[in-house]
Amino acid sequence: MRRKIVNRAPAMALGGLMTMGAATVQAAGFAIIENSASGMGNAFAGAAAVAEDASTIYFNPAGMTFLPGMQLVVAGHGIFPKADYNEKGSYMNPTFTGGTAVPGTLTGPTDDGGEYKFVPNLYFSYQIDDHLFAGLGINAPFGLATNYKEGWIGRYNALESEIKTVNVNPSLAWKASDQLSIGVGVSAQYIDATLSNAVDFGSVCLGLATQAGVPRPPFPTPAQCAAQGLNAPFTGDGKAEVTGSDWSWGFNLGVLYRFGDRTRIGLAYRSHIKHDLSGTATFTVPASFQAILNAGIPLFSNTGASASVDLPETASLSLAHQLDDRWTLLADVTWTRWSRFDQLVIEYDNPNQPKTVQPENWENAWRYSIGATYRPNRTWTFRGGLAYDETPIDKASDRTPRIPGNDRTWVAVGLGYRISENLSLDVGYAHLFVRDTKIDALDHSTNHQLVGSYDSSVDILSGQLTMNF
Repeated sequence: MRRKIVNRAPAMALGGLMTMGAATVQAAGFAIIENSASGMGNAFAGAAAVAEDASTIYFNPAGMTFLPGMQLVVAGHGIFPKADYNEKGSYMNPTFTGGTAVPGTLTGPTDDGGEYKFVPNLYFSYQIDDHLFAGLGINAPFGLATNYKEGWIGRYNALESEIKTVNVNPSLAWKASDQLSIGVGVSAQYIDATLSNAVDFGSVCLGLATQAGVPRPPFPTPAQCAAQGLNAPFTGDGKAEVTGSDWSWGFNLGVLYRFGDRTRIGLAYRSHIKHDLSGTATFTVPASFQAILNAGIPLFSNTGASASVDLPETASLSLAHQLDDRWTLLADVTWTRWSRFDQLVIEYDNPNQPKTVQPENWENAWRYSIGATYRPNRTWTFRGGLAYDETPIDKASDRTPRIPGNDRTWVAVGLGYRISENLSLDVGYAHLFVRDTKIDALDHSTNHQLVGSYDSSVDILSGQLTMNF
């Protein structure tokens, strides 16, 4: 793949930001379904229909009509991902050297970018009267954490990536009849992002030098690059980091219908939420390149940055069918509209840095799950479930090391124990098998190509206390 760097001065100057800005959306697009420990044991099969506890506020607020009195749920999830990168022939921009290998190190046989994270949830439901119920849910519907060593081969694509969200979701449910319940909620959502990658200032200087003589903004000459020892790729690594945050709003709706005493069908919808993130872009520049900037070249200066991000809507259809007093069968299908992420536009406070448009190729995705619950008595509950979770990123050229994901198969088990009439404990465990993932990612600042594959998996351990009042 031969890509010329000539006539790409704005992209070259902003390359670090382009790479990280695109990942902001891609990282926030990694949905977190771990919002209930009781649901974890069933791989979240039947989540919009089961209405087992107050975590239904997130999955289908209509389910609160099955929760008499007051209930408080406190849950937490430990997420243990593995994302082992295996090098398969990465190469530098052919314009410079004909495509020789990118220098870098592996921290062992592979580079593992996976990073442990803890995700908490809290839900409270309250029965106002025979027909009206209210609730509040606080959880994290989107998130990402990957972290690589600074010298690794893919450092120009990604170093640290951390996206955190907090969703505050007050809800109401109305029991229209013995068969039909309707729920509605409003979401106040906070997002915070920190993303970084290395910048190859040797290649940047060479690329900018091809623009020498363009009056505004001024660019370095080949002589200036050579004088500072920046006349070849990999002669001066630096770092770029973007941080940003925002509050925004959305809503969710749910309907739950009972067919007799044993079967429930739930339909739930969560709206998309548009975030207008604002924050800073910070550069760590090697002394050799800083000397060029000091000559009056207004690039790679710390500045404010902003971008709009559409987090996708979801729609779920769930079934819960009680076979007898002990066995309940569960199923679910969920659609997520990832195709909203077709491009990213980043704007900068520095007037010398034009806005950047980064195309993306995400697709809508489906999640399918089945599960079963066995209750031999009032004290113990045993759960199991399977799920298949599609990736919205099918092509190796569209993936980045920030989200080295692929289609995933869930295997989940869970256990519930009633401590007393008013207190119960649930634990759940899931292992996610991830298909081998190829990556062929372009670093937009220098046109270096990262070629490799990922061996990935995820383990999730969840715990939950449910208190009735």
